Amino acid sequence: MTRRPLILSAFLMNTTSHIIGGAWRREEAEQHRFNELGHWTSLVKKLEDAGFDIAFFADVVGLYGDHEGGWASHVRRGLQIPANDPLVLLSALAAVTDRIGLALTSSVIQAHPFTFARQLSTLDHLSGGRVGWNVVTSAQENAHRNYDAAGLALHEDRYAWAEEYLDVCYKLWEGSWTEEALLQDKAAEHERGRGLHADPAGVSKINHVGARYSVEGPHLSAPSPQRTPFLFQAGSSDRGRDVAAQHAEATFSMAPRRDIAAAHAADVKDRARRFGRSPEDVSFIQGLSFVIGATEAEAAAKAAELDESIDDHALIAHTAGSLGVDVGHLPIDTPLDDLEHTEQAQGHLEEIKKMAPNGRVTLRDLARFRAQSTRVVGTPEQIADELADWQDAGIDGINVINSTIPGSYDEFIEHVLPVLRDRGLARRPGETDSGPVTLRARLTGSDRLPDSHPAAGYRGAFSHTSAEATEVPREAFLSSR
Repeated sequence: MTRRPLILSAFLMNTTSHIIGGAWRREEAEQHRFNELGHWTSLVKKLEDAGFDIAFFADVVGLYGDHEGGWASHVRRGLQIPANDPLVLLSALAAVTDRIGLALTSSVIQAHPFTFARQLSTLDHLSGGRVGWNVVTSAQENAHRNYDAAGLALHEDRYAWAEEYLDVCYKLWEGSWTEEALLQDKAAEHERGRGLHADPAGVSKINHVGARYSVEGPHLSAPSPQRTPFLFQAGSSDRGRDVAAQHAEATFSMAPRRDIAAAHAADVKDRARRFGRSPEDVSFIQGLSFVIGATEAEAAAKAAELDESIDDHALIAHTAGSLGVDVGHLPIDTPLDDLEHTEQAQGHLEEIKKMAPNGRVTLRDLARFRAQSTRVVGTPEQIADELADWQDAGIDGINVINSTIPGSYDEFIEHVLPVLRDRGLARRPGETDSGPVTLRARLTGSDRLPDSHPAAGYRGAFSHTSAEATEVPREAFLSSR
């Protein structure tokens, strides 16, 4: 059968220990260089040359929940602390690349939507339209306390917050400026003089007033190549799936099995249809790590060696910490049933429990969940077989998780990508790039969101509050004085 190329994303974070805790201690690992710009520019240029579609940077804005009696454990183990702001890093990466998409996680709690919309429009301009945004609400208590809250907002309230945040951004990105408003015509003659920089009829205030935000506008950035950045979302709870179905263009998954991924994709596509969108408007990108060997035995041996370097407590703290319960001092075979009623990361807990046939998961299982449940071990040919099976299950792309940087990506590029290309599962470098294109065009064929997306409803919606429409004529102004 004819295969379509998978979306290829590299799953990164501007920190030392991201997903596979403890792997940073391996001799060949260079994650400890995360503060060095050259570490990232070298990697992302390598990914771009290999044909990766996206360099995706995860982020958190607070500590995970306490582990082993406090948060000192996170500091000792380097569990996403220290971690730097990916938005600043992406600005630097935009300057040294011209094709790869540059995506980041940013929580609705960490920046006012007016500021954030302007920052992403600026980055979209400077990158030639290659920006993507993973919309999150933050499930860490500490993150919310870092932004003036007394504690974690309720799950439902966080999503209501996200929807208003998106609404403000959509109004600014899609509704504040018309496509033709920025003229920059040096020779134009008009009633106020010569030179017409922008058409006042095409620039409008949005006058948003909602439960959380009051934003007058207008957007201070003119329309960027994509206007709205490419939208990612990763929620797996019932409410999170609704938000993905209504807003996301791609959703990230860490499903532990293909059948779970298939059910998730089918459910979100069905919900998208109910929101008036095409099911094909949402792509599904599965997080997977790879242990690659020339033979099956070599791959198994390398996986066992990797497991020996893993820090079990870093893995437990990463997952259980996001659930809001300190399990660090409990016996390692303690079941997780008592975590069901925590407010945090509801969908993630259900995903973990689905790992076990009887739904019973212990801390020991949890310790290896992130490291092993989404790991593919084998020869390049076996890995290609597995990825074809994931594609058949409804997955459109893979988010390649690293155990070491740059080694995990070097091995994938050298050994797996050639096999994927031969089978039609990956594009050849330059195959579709006649020149720089926007991230949305690279993934969907269009620079702009489709008309079925809720953001599109704001196009032309604010003409009655344009600069021209609200301008006071000279005679009226003088008579009012």
